[in-house]
Amino acid sequence: MSRILKENSEIQISNSRKIVDVRNRIIHGYDSVSDDVIWGIVIKNIPVLQKEVENLLNG
Repeated sequence: MSRILKENSEIQISNSRKIVDVRNRIIHGYDSVSDDVIWGIVIKNIPVLQKEVENLLNG
């Protein structure tokens, strides 16, 4: 995500910093990741990210 945004500053992804932070937390601190937090992200944020990526690919 960071590389994509550095490469092209016109790409708009909501909460891109939070996406990177969650990825890092899962990778490096997996023992402290709450299932409820991850499920909340899946339900609330993944659909938004999916729409944004689809718009980028179609645009």
